[in-house]
Amino acid sequence: MRKSIVKVEPVKKATNRRQFLKLGGMGVVGAGLLVACSNDDNGMGMMPDPNPNSDIFDLGQGDLGVLNYAYALEQLEADFYTKVVNSFYANISDEEMQVLTDLYYHEVNHRDFFKTAITAAVDGNTDLVLPTLEFDYGDLDFNNREQVLTTASVLEDTGVAAYNGAGRLISNPGYLLLAGKIVSVEARHASAIRTLLNPGSADFAGDDYVTTDTGLAAALDPSVVLSAVGDTGFIQTPFTANNLP
Repeated sequence: MRKSIVKVEPVKKATNRRQFLKLGGMGVVGAGLLVACSNDDNGMGMMPDPNPNSDIFDLGQGDLGVLNYAYALEQLEADFYTKVVNSFYANISDEEMQVLTDLYYHEVNHRDFFKTAITAAVDGNTDLVLPTLEFDYGDLDFNNREQVLTTASVLEDTGVAAYNGAGRLISNPGYLLLAGKIVSVEARHASAIRTLLNPGSADFAGDDYVTTDTGLAAALDPSVVLSAVGDTGFIQTPFTANNLP
C-alpha cells in the first residue's frame, strides 16, 4: 500500500507566505463565485450519462465534467510537487527551491479550491465529485534534478494545453473566467520551469510550446490529455471521461 504523503512545512521566507496567502484569498473568492454561478446554471450537467462500469467514477458531462477533469489534473500536479518539496534533490539552488516551493503552494491551492468549489456546486453530493486519487511515479528519481524538472515541464505544458482545450466546453461564463485565471498561472509555471532547465534561452516560449505562425499555445481535448497522462502510469485510481470529447 502506498504511503500517504505528509504535507511539508513551508520554507520560511516571507515572500512565500505572502504569495500563498494572497493566492489563498483569490481561491476563497473564486469558490464563492462558483457556488453563485451554479445556482442559475442550466448547463452544469450534474447527472452523467450511464457509465458502463458503475464501479469506476466518471467525470460527468457539461461544466461538472470539465471541473472534475481540471480537479484530476490539479491533484496530479499537487501530489507531484508535494513529493518534490518533501525531499528536494541534492545540491538544489536557493532559486530553484524558491520556485518549486511557490509552485507547490499554487498547485495545492488549485487542488483544494476545486474540491471545495465542486462539492459546493453539487450541494455536497460527493457521488458527483472525483475522489482523491492515488499516484505512483514508478522509477522517477526525485533526487535527480533533470528528471524532476523535465517531468515538471511536461506536467505544466500539458496543464496549459488542457485548460486551453477545455475552454470551449464550458458554458458558464463564471467558470470560464476562473479557468482563464488558473491557466495564466499554469503558463507562468511552464515558463519558470523551462527557464530553470535552459537559462537565458528562448525556451520559456519555445516553438514546441508556442506555434510560430499563430503565436498561440496548444489546445488539447480531454481525451488526448487523459490518454497522455494515462500513459505515464502516474495515476493509479481509475476513472473514465465518457462524456467529454
